[in-house]
Amino acid sequence: MSAQTKGEKAFRGTAVSAGVCRGKILVLHRARHIISRREIPEAEIVDEVKRFEQVLVQTRKQINEIQRRVLQNLSGSEGDIFDAHLLMLEDRVVIDEVIRQIRDEKTNADYAFHSICERYIAAMAGAEDDYLRERAADMRDLTGRVLDNLLEVKDSFDLKHLTEPCILVSHDLSPSTTAQLDKKLVLGFATDIGGRSSHTAIMARSLDIPAVVGLQTISDELENGDYALLDGYNGMVIINPTDKTLFEYGQLEKNKATLDEKLREIRSLPAITLDGKAIQLSANIEDQHDVESVLAHGAEGVGLFRTEFLFINRETPPDEEDQYQVYRQVAAALKPQSVIIRTLDLGGDKFVSSLQLAQEMNPFLGWRAIRFCLAQPELFCVQLRAILRASAEGNIKMMYPMISGLDELNQANALVEKCKTELRAKNIPFDENMEIGVMIEIQSAALIAESLAKRAKFFSIGSNDLIQYTLAADRTNIKVSHLYEPTHPAIIRFIKMTVDAAHKHGIWTGVCGEIGGDPVLTPLLIGLGVDELSASPPVIPEVKYMVRRVKMSEAQALAEFALQCESPSEIYARCVEFARQTAPSLFEKA
Repeated sequence: MSAQTKGEKAFRGTAVSAGVCRGKILVLHRARHIISRREIPEAEIVDEVKRFEQVLVQTRKQINEIQRRVLQNLSGSEGDIFDAHLLMLEDRVVIDEVIRQIRDEKTNADYAFHSICERYIAAMAGAEDDYLRERAADMRDLTGRVLDNLLEVKDSFDLKHLTEPCILVSHDLSPSTTAQLDKKLVLGFATDIGGRSSHTAIMARSLDIPAVVGLQTISDELENGDYALLDGYNGMVIINPTDKTLFEYGQLEKNKATLDEKLREIRSLPAITLDGKAIQLSANIEDQHDVESVLAHGAEGVGLFRTEFLFINRETPPDEEDQYQVYRQVAAALKPQSVIIRTLDLGGDKFVSSLQLAQEMNPFLGWRAIRFCLAQPELFCVQLRAILRASAEGNIKMMYPMISGLDELNQANALVEKCKTELRAKNIPFDENMEIGVMIEIQSAALIAESLAKRAKFFSIGSNDLIQYTLAADRTNIKVSHLYEPTHPAIIRFIKMTVDAAHKHGIWTGVCGEIGGDPVLTPLLIGLGVDELSASPPVIPEVKYMVRRVKMSEAQALAEFALQCESPSEIYARCVEFARQTAPSLFEKA
């Protein structure tokens, strides 16, 4: 059946890079590597090991060349994506394991490398944490490149032959392929698998190419030459769109252009409600390379610096000097705006191979975050000294994750005092008055918020964990994810309880979980008395736009309704209605 005789058909996935494009489809199918086990004669084993090592050198040169081209065309942070590939390529644990298998089992290098890497990829892909699952895609990308070289096959995704603009469709696109896309010829892309935090998605956003992932089987269902519309706002791919659909999307693009202009106009303006209430809008970041995005999106400093990401993809934990340089660099770049550094939140769904964390039956209720740090005082003090040294910049604050009671807070503060004494003895400068806060992520912390408020300088509500622990619902588990409700009455009351305790004792409260970046819930949160919202930099402009169109009195009335209501769905529906009435242009693309 030709494309012209097919009717309109829509595929829904996950939007990862905003924009709308239309054009002909080009379906890319990566040729599968045919890996077979061959026995290598004893006399040829040394040569087989040498061949493997030469291929690693060859692959390293290829990645360095890709990185060089990316750095020429994009920013340093996109080039840094390939540092992860290089680290994997130089991982002696994997390399030595492959060489050992070649020697001990007298097998070919491609078979040994493929079997070992598949084991690691499966382990990462099965992790709870989105970040670690997406890193499985990086390792799959690297494995494919090494196997291409071992088997002497050309990259089946070489796009140099493109001569006319198209929308790429594939089961997956590797970061290295995405990095080399020509915006003049690739209008957008759609893949069967992937997520928002994948390096492929990050590259798409940097290139400003509309992209939709997680479409499941689209690469098998479409044909070359099919005409499609790709909606990178709502995660849709529409095959053979009707004139009516094309008109509607034309209006969407006009509305989005108008909204973008409005958001640009307020980028440098403060987040103040119509009746004069100022709300601090901060950014969540993972490393020093995110500073550029913080500034570009008009955030007022950093409300959550996730330091555990400095520990990932390393053979050994970063030392004090390494950490100090990163923290200081971020603080200096954002002065005088504050930078709130969260101490290590390892364990649970975040693990680091170099620390050899033992597997637990229930890691979310186990040895993680502040519990892990207090049990590893030497590791913890390395970080505390690095943060204290960086605090000499004058705008650093620090907070502890997963505090469940006063004992943990007191023990952590005692270690801070110990580190201060060590620095004073060496005449190393630091901010004697650096503020230390507590994350409210566990019900017990919310219930004793008054006691904690007497001993902390601020609260930051980690809403993701607070919701998960309170409702006993893992949002990544499809069987119970429907129970993960941010507007559950218990969550609303915990937030209000925390805010009231903080204000009673003269300290402020922020929200740094996902709800902090949701414009629909912004009026409810500020109505509950939240003083600060911290979110991913790209969503800051929309949250700020909402804040600047809200009256505090109306937000408080919404919060009062939520506190009296017994139904999560009714609360959320009221929030949606209020948000759409307050800032309709934010939702015209939805």
